[in-house]
Amino acid sequence: MPRYSAADGTELYYIDEGDGLPLLALAGLTRNGRDFDHVAPHLNVRLIRPDYRGRGQSQWADPASYTIPQETQDILALMDHLGLEKAAVLGTSRGGLIAMTMAATAKDRLLGVALNDIGPDIAPSGLDAIKAYVGITPAQKTYEEAATFRATAWTHFQDVPRSRWLAEVRNHYIETDAGLELRYDPRLRDTVVGGLTQPVPDLWPVFDLFEGLPLALIRGVNSDLITQATADEMSRRRPDMLRADVPGRGHVPFLDEPEALNALHKWLGKLQ
Repeated sequence: MPRYSAADGTELYYIDEGDGLPLLALAGLTRNGRDFDHVAPHLNVRLIRPDYRGRGQSQWADPASYTIPQETQDILALMDHLGLEKAAVLGTSRGGLIAMTMAATAKDRLLGVALNDIGPDIAPSGLDAIKAYVGITPAQKTYEEAATFRATAWTHFQDVPRSRWLAEVRNHYIETDAGLELRYDPRLRDTVVGGLTQPVPDLWPVFDLFEGLPLALIRGVNSDLITQATADEMSRRRPDMLRADVPGRGHVPFLDEPEALNALHKWLGKLQ
């Protein structure tokens, strides 16, 4: 089982598959590297999928360390562990914020960045949604119940087969006799919700640091985290940015939608 040690000794898990261009696939806040199972077969790259500290198969740590700066350092440590001078980043939600932090602190390590449903301005509705679910054990007791809930309640997603919802909840939860458990440290809630009480920093200057790097944005048309206005401003600042607005998807697209794949393949073509 591939693991490496962070600077503070936390043991972190990752998946490393394929050959060619190194692509770091960075998941969302409560998620893990298996989030990219849907898109992985479509990418002819060396796909590296880490689990952040406290998530997936990585070791739980001091909750105070569940921060974007620390997670950025963990990703850079993984690159050092693998002997990678540079890599491209496909960042979903929090993973995109880590990519922005890398641009601010270690831009020379980046080959390019693709952002999945994240930008420098996060909508308040998206922040409210995060507060409502992070660290909370679901009311549903089985995978089947959780899949049914998503299929009926997640109206911002359309035309999603039940098999996809089952795959999603199996990755997000552990089914036990007592019900569903989270596949991450529930203490993440304390750090995240506490952080959301602080003033939101202006990330537009950080986004501008992507200058010179091949850039792509994939956005769910029904996203509650990144508005169309934010995406349009990103396009205005970076006219060369590849962009896909995926219909029938909220936060976040699965990345194997035709629109998403078209943008990703074009973006990867710029990196070869």
